Amino acid sequence: MADMQSTIEKAKSVLAAEKDPESGRGLEEMHQLGQIKMENGRLSVTIGLTTHSAPLWEDMRSRLVRRLAAELPDVNQIEVELVRHDRPPQRLGQIGLTAKSVIAVGSGKGGVGKSTIAAILALGLKKAGCQVGLMDADVYGPSIPHLLGVTGQPEVEEKRIKPVEQDGLKVMSIGFMVPADKAVIWRGPMLHGAITNFLRDTEWGHLDYLIIDMPPGTGDVALTLSQLLPLTGAVVVCTPQDVALLDAVKAINMFRQLKIPLLGVVENMSYFQCPGCGQRHEIFGRGGARRRAEEMQIPFLGEVPINIQIRVHGDEGKTWENFQDGETAEPLNGICYRLVKSLATQHEAEPPLPSLSVL
Repeated sequence: MADMQSTIEKAKSVLAAEKDPESGRGLEEMHQLGQIKMENGRLSVTIGLTTHSAPLWEDMRSRLVRRLAAELPDVNQIEVELVRHDRPPQRLGQIGLTAKSVIAVGSGKGGVGKSTIAAILALGLKKAGCQVGLMDADVYGPSIPHLLGVTGQPEVEEKRIKPVEQDGLKVMSIGFMVPADKAVIWRGPMLHGAITNFLRDTEWGHLDYLIIDMPPGTGDVALTLSQLLPLTGAVVVCTPQDVALLDAVKAINMFRQLKIPLLGVVENMSYFQCPGCGQRHEIFGRGGARRRAEEMQIPFLGEVPINIQIRVHGDEGKTWENFQDGETAEPLNGICYRLVKSLATQHEAEPPLPSLSVL
């Protein structure tokens, strides 16, 4: 019995030192360390994790099993059960948005697949188990409704806009408000008002992530967002060729000038894998975005190939089907995983929060 208790205590000390991926603080400190049991040589532990870090859950499970096995060599079997730990988001600024991470997806120029990547990030995070909203701030070319196959106008209830939902993903776009063939001709103040309304008056609920599809270039919307609420960071989308990278660098420098952290770079249309001969063709060059990200000390989130099915699914309003295709699911899931990993890694560079004394 004494040996069993000492094993449990040692397991607890090992687990207490592990950090919650969302907050970067200890599991015990954040009340996420659950039951620890020892029975017939089998150690079983329960850990609570938030849905914000859902893409990292299996990583966390594997790491905990390895650490416990290394520290407790006499234990025959180790089981780690991960359960949902609820931690509601705080209200952001005067807007009142309740989201843990607000991520802008931008590009230096149009035509690089930015909206497709924004939709993929939102769908991938939702598929992993996160609570996600997708806001289409690309008012001049709102393509999110088409990519997702959602139509109709959002309902208004007690002066609050209810976002359109697709399988639990909450979506808001100017594309719901104007006919598809009508040009949106707005000056800066009108843009500011629309973005403010989308953030303040939409009933987003509690979100882990709000993904914002930005207009291409370095215009008013980024400035408006930086003034309205604290953005968690930005993801920049580009293609491999030099002319696209020049514009991507401008977008990166814009976000830096606005004090918005860079969470990563995605290289779209990286290569074409011929379905007939299997040969890889790098049509727009090779590895340009990865090299530029390394030079600018920004995480590289991954490559997305030129793939016929990605185009077909987007045209048909079935972007979510990319996650059911074995050829495309792996790189897309990888980008979502590395984005959340990039957020978790940020905590490692942050100074620890001061401990509070109870008077």
